[in-house]
Amino acid sequence: MTGPDTPPPRRPEPGEARTPLPLAPTDGPPQLRADAARNRTLLLDAASRLLAGCGAADLTMESVAAAAGVGKGTVFRRFGDRAGLLLALLDHRERQLQAAFLSGPPPLGPDAPAAERLHAFGPAVLRHERDHHPLILASRTDPLRNYSVPALHLRINHIAMLLRQANVPGDPELLAHTLLASVDTALVHHLTTERGMPLERLEEAWHHLVNRLGAVA
Repeated sequence: MTGPDTPPPRRPEPGEARTPLPLAPTDGPPQLRADAARNRTLLLDAASRLLAGCGAADLTMESVAAAAGVGKGTVFRRFGDRAGLLLALLDHRERQLQAAFLSGPPPLGPDAPAAERLHAFGPAVLRHERDHHPLILASRTDPLRNYSVPALHLRINHIAMLLRQANVPGDPELLAHTLLASVDTALVHHLTTERGMPLERLEEAWHHLVNRLGAVA
C-alpha cells in the first residue's frame, strides 16, 4: 500500500473496476490537503487506539477528540457524525481486503482461474467480517445505507465478473448478491457467536454454494 488511504495501483482486468472503491461515501473532495490528511490520520489513529481499548460501542466523537488532543468540532468537521467516523475506520480495513482480491497473490488475486478466485473470496470476506464485526455492526445505523456504500458495489461487481468468467449460468449480479448475503456481517456474527458455529463450517457452505452454481475449481 502506498499510504493509509491509497491502495497500490494495478492494471485492471477486463470488466473490472479501474480502482478500488472506498467504503466511506464519496461526496467529499477527492484529495485532502497535506495538513488535512495529517489531521485525518491523527484522528483515525486515536480512534483505532480507543477502539482496541473500549470497543465500538463506547467510541464517541468526544473521546476521539480528547485522545487526539483536538477540539470536538474538528472531529465533527472531518467525519460529520459518529457513523461517518466508523465508516472512515472501516475504510482502511476494507482497502486492505480490496488490495488482496484485486491485486494480491493467487488464489484470491488475479493470477488464478475465476472459479478458484470465487472459492477463495468467501473465506477471505468471512474472516474480514469476523475480525471487524463490532465495528461493522456499530456503523450500520441506516439499513438502506448498507446497500449504497461503494465497497459493496465493488464486491458485487467483482463476484459478478468472476461468475461470468467461470461461465456460471444465470443473472451474475443477482447471484453475486445471493453469495454475499451468505457472508453478511450480522449473519456471520449470529452463527458464530450466538449459534457457536465454527468459521470453517461457514467456509464449507460457501464452497458448496459456489460448486452448486457450477463454478467448480
